[in-house]
Amino acid sequence: MDEAAMDQPAPPQNARQRLMQSLMELGNKAFNPDASESSRVQAQREFSGFVERTKTLNIIAAFNILIRPGHVPPWLRSKLMEILTLVPLRPDGVRATLEFVFSVHPSSTVKVSEAAVPQKRGANITHEALEMASRLISTPPASVTPDVWYAGVAPQLLRLLDGDEGPELRKAVAYIIGFGVLGRKTSGAPGTAGWKLLAEPILHSIRPPPGATESENQDGGGDVIIDLSKDRVLVTPHELATALSRLQSLVVSHPNPGLCKRLLSPLLLPLWALSSWGDAGSTASEKSRATASELLKIQLKLTPSPDILLMLVHNVGYLGGYDRQNPEWVYAANREGELQIVIRRSFGPTNAISLEQIDSKIKILLKVVEDSFSSADISTVFIDFLGRWLKSARGASTKGVVIKEEADGQKDPVKQLTEVKLLQAMMEKFPEKLANQPKHILELVSQILTDTGDIPESDDDVVGVALSLLNMIVTAPGFQKSRVNSDTMNQIEASLADLSRGSRPEVSSTARNLSLLLKYRDQLNDPTETTTTTPTDRQIEDRKTYQLAVSYITQPDSPPPVKFEGLNLLSTLITAQSPILDIPGILVLLSSLFADGEDYINLKAITLYTLLSHKHPNAVTKELLDHYVDAKETASVDTRLRFGEALLRVIERLGETFTASTATTTADALLLIAGRRGYRPKTQARQAKEERRRQMKIKEAEEAWDGEVPDLSDDVPEEEQKRNEILARIVEGWESKRGAEDVRIRASALSILGAAMETNISGLGPSVVAMAVDLALSIVQVETEDEKGILRRAAVLLVMSFVRALDAAKKMGRRLGFGLAAKEDVVRVLGYVRETDGDGLVREYARDVMESLENWEMGRLVPVEEGGGAGVEGLGRLKGLEVDLERAAEVKREERKARPRIEEIE
Repeated sequence: MDEAAMDQPAPPQNARQRLMQSLMELGNKAFNPDASESSRVQAQREFSGFVERTKTLNIIAAFNILIRPGHVPPWLRSKLMEILTLVPLRPDGVRATLEFVFSVHPSSTVKVSEAAVPQKRGANITHEALEMASRLISTPPASVTPDVWYAGVAPQLLRLLDGDEGPELRKAVAYIIGFGVLGRKTSGAPGTAGWKLLAEPILHSIRPPPGATESENQDGGGDVIIDLSKDRVLVTPHELATALSRLQSLVVSHPNPGLCKRLLSPLLLPLWALSSWGDAGSTASEKSRATASELLKIQLKLTPSPDILLMLVHNVGYLGGYDRQNPEWVYAANREGELQIVIRRSFGPTNAISLEQIDSKIKILLKVVEDSFSSADISTVFIDFLGRWLKSARGASTKGVVIKEEADGQKDPVKQLTEVKLLQAMMEKFPEKLANQPKHILELVSQILTDTGDIPESDDDVVGVALSLLNMIVTAPGFQKSRVNSDTMNQIEASLADLSRGSRPEVSSTARNLSLLLKYRDQLNDPTETTTTTPTDRQIEDRKTYQLAVSYITQPDSPPPVKFEGLNLLSTLITAQSPILDIPGILVLLSSLFADGEDYINLKAITLYTLLSHKHPNAVTKELLDHYVDAKETASVDTRLRFGEALLRVIERLGETFTASTATTTADALLLIAGRRGYRPKTQARQAKEERRRQMKIKEAEEAWDGEVPDLSDDVPEEEQKRNEILARIVEGWESKRGAEDVRIRASALSILGAAMETNISGLGPSVVAMAVDLALSIVQVETEDEKGILRRAAVLLVMSFVRALDAAKKMGRRLGFGLAAKEDVVRVLGYVRETDGDGLVREYARDVMESLENWEMGRLVPVEEGGGAGVEGLGRLKGLEVDLERAAEVKREERKARPRIEEIE
């Protein structure tokens, strides 16, 4: 058959082949370099029109086949690849690209149920497929500029972010925007095309930029009548609600705390204004308020700073704009009660706020503080606000109290009133949290009461507050006077004595009672409590950090960024080897995260496992093995594989310390999983139930069609149909019917066992190694089914790991006390597998292992020098031969010196 005949496509058999045939014919006419210029111009118009009329998903599928080597000429292949890279710019290009990648990516092809519990519904979008889709959509091709590229894909991404196409696709798009575009400096920094077209449309719909109101005079022209008595709508309720929803999806879909702070920091006051809006006039308004409140809490949890709370207090009546006295725009409700952003045309102050509104907003602010701040942060805020109030109440700085000055040097009565009300509300709502940190409060009380003679009678309120704080701390459960700084306590007792002798009855009576309480306070405690050791400041801070981290991780409504921040806090404590850590509790906590399926949360949890294994190897490996074995059959295959990955990382981290009981227990569990005798009765019962349900559906379909159900998949080539059937059989066979262990778990166990050999083969011992090699050879000989291909690959690679471990031990000069005793059997089995196995990778791996065995045999002939290493320069002495290459080289050098030399001279 000549070359021209080979280039001719086969006769079309279905719709896809007909489409490919048409594309090849039109492409040959449009881009053939041998054709005339005029004919090519006309053909290119026809080709472009045909491509535009064809559905995007069909174009992607057809082009991906045509660009494979050998299908079309090189000059046509380059044109098709150029067109294919621009497909996301089509109106539905992003959606079609995502669907195609998720449907054909190898890691996303699993469609059957995988373990003892049902998998989540929806698209099976794996992390690997998501990364590939992100690269295709977030990276502009060389043929277009970033501005043009993001202008085409950004509107599509934002529409998909709304969630109308399903939650799984929304989550995928949030990953593409958050990590693929905004997570990169070249496209996500302010001023770049990605930031302008993806971040700014969301941010500006919640907080319009400074120049947004300048277009007011450009609303129409000519005879357009503008009603100056009505406010002009700048952002409609639908646009505001959509922006908040998109921002929430972008923030909570994936754990990226850095991106969260970048997006939420400029919106702190707008989110507060929306979340504290007075009346919810509609369902849409209530939804916007709830979304804004959730976003505000996330920002406060990620940056729990008292300065941020102070900003909210000082702007408790914020309604919008940048100018507090005369805002350019404000939030307002329309007639239906929906929140929107308007430009006010009416005159008069816009920042007025009533006492009722302050009280209402203080309640909302306290709820936000309670949900977002830790006890330590609440106490810090309280002390800071108390210092400010004392300065205002006494008219001068309290001696020794560091108080921040107002930036403008003026006192705002609304700010002062708000601070006072917040202080009162915090003392009423959080007394136990304030009492948990008595040190700073007692120091402040001591400074207030020290100069009692300088306090005028008009400042009874100041003294009253100080005495109330002292009473709150002293009467708190667990308070012990002996644990307080002696100087601070002596000053307080002296001040109380002076006040008790004063002429103010209420103050003197309270001071007298507190003096008596302090005198006999320690005697009221349980004697067993007084013998306990006083915790250090470091222990107190570590305990607060630990409690905060656990609360971030365990709260049911914690979004991924907050959970990720909690794991970061735990990581700092583990790295510092803090003694307050509850190791069993942390292990259980980390194990609970693996069931959620968040990839970045799982990766961080695996990192914490490896950090803990340094000091607690037995506890960590036992916890991981319990979940990996899954004796109760409660976890999915994906969850068990995550525990297997964590176990692998822990073994690699342990290195030479992976030995003794830790290595033995781990090896026994891995051999149990990898063996062929595992039985899972609950899995077998579930599989039987699913099979009965499937047969019932087939029977109902046959009754509906009055016979065999026809195959309606005529759009798929016959070759691809056969390949899909084979893949479906393989994937279905992974479950290992009749209750056997899943093939993927068995392959994973063999891979982990091989890694353990390479990490520390001496720690496993000769019996475990021998059983592992025997098991691997048995698998490649007995389990020859197509669906067991991945298992045989892992078995062959385990033998490779064994050979590598022996070679590494020899190079290091370590004597293991055992070796490859049955080398002939291994070579015989692998030689048979190399020639007969039906899996190409298994044959290739077997060939590589046999070559490694030959090289290892040659290396055994090289003697090991003292201190490790095998010969400094090449071979020294071969066993059984009297060969000394070093001596021979020295003799040759001496012979060269003895010979006469002939030199050319001028």
